[in-house]
Formats: sequence, C-alpha cells, structure tokens
Amino acid sequence: MAGHFQEFEDEYLETMYEFYESDQHSRVRTGDLAQRLGVSPASATEMIQRLSVKGFIDYVRYKGAQLTEKGLIHGRTMKRRHRLAEVLLERIPFDGNPHETACRLEHAIDDDLEVALTLLLGDPVLDPSGREIPKATTEISDRVSLKINQFTSLSLLETGQEASIVGLLASEDLVGLFGERLAIGSVIKSLGSSQFDANGSIIELESDISDSIIVRSH
Repeated sequence: MAGHFQEFEDEYLETMYEFYESDQHSRVRTGDLAQRLGVSPASATEMIQRLSVKGFIDYVRYKGAQLTEKGLIHGRTMKRRHRLAEVLLERIPFDGNPHETACRLEHAIDDDLEVALTLLLGDPVLDPSGREIPKATTEISDRVSLKINQFTSLSLLETGQEASIVGLLASEDLVGLFGERLAIGSVIKSLGSSQFDANGSIIELESDISDSIIVRSH
C-alpha cells in the first residue's frame, strides 16, 4: 500500500513539474492540477497539503501551490525517468503504448538504473516527441561521468576509436542481418561518416541503429 501511495505522490510532483516547465514562477491552482490528473479538486487539495507538510510543496490557500527546491528536484527526476523510459521503448521492438508504459516504468527506476539507462541510451537530451529531457542531479551526473569513458553508444565513438559490443537494443531481424559482425563481443571501429569496421567488414549504419548498439571503449 505504501508503494502505491508513493507512486501517487510521484505523479503529483511530476505533474507539478510539468506546470513548472510551462511557467517557473506561477502558482498552480488545485483545480487545474486536479483536471490535469483526472481527480477531484478535493483529492488534489488533500494531496497538496500532504506534500506541503513533507516539504515538497509551498501551498497558500486560495493562491495555489509551487514546488519547493526539494519538490523541484523530485519532480524533475520523475519527469527525467519517464522520458528516458520513452526513449528506451522507442529503441526496442515495442508495440504497446509508450506513454502509458513509461508511466509505469518510471516508478521502478532507481538511481542505479537511471545511471545505467543514461549510459545505455547515450544520455539523450530529447524524448521521442522532441521534449527536453531534464538534466540529471549532480550525484547522478557524477556517477555517469565516472563510467562514460567505459560505456557509450556506437554512434558516439570518435573516428578511429575502437570498442567491443556489449549490448544491442535492436530487433532479432536486424541483428541477424549483420550476423557475427554485430554480435556481443565483436570488435568494431569507427571510420567516420556513419561507417564502421566490424570484424574486418566495412558496414554503414543509420544513426538510429548505431544509437542502439552499446559498446565498451578500448
């Protein structure tokens, strides 16, 4: 039960962050928040008051609510994880509703998984709809920086740089098309202009494909 309630709090703070993205200085009326979330105004007011007690929200009766610094960090983090999840779903053979699925996935992403996804996806700045992905917290950014020289996407290799393939976010058909040249453990070298030397064969890969191949730099 506590886990579900935490998800409700996350949803409210993430939605408050959406209002913040549109206008960083205005207060949000509980009626507008309720409409966005599809809940009753009374439910929205009750949750905002709870979040205010916890220090996430600055709430003034009849004037509305704003995120505190603590609330801003939490709301931004949830929105970042949601949009990272949407990028992930775009890159794998997923046929479901990406937005609804990302809404569920975001609650399962902790700091460790956020670091891994950031590295796996090449630290994207935009989601599939072209919306900005909020920046990571300083702690997450520092952890990513420590590992960024080890793992990256194939598309980010510099010309002449060599690496080993450690992950493939691609369909079986695509992987099968290239066979052993793009298998886990294969050595691949960037030749520039979207061309690569893969186990002695020169191949050309579109950016959406090279984005989906995770490598460990040598």
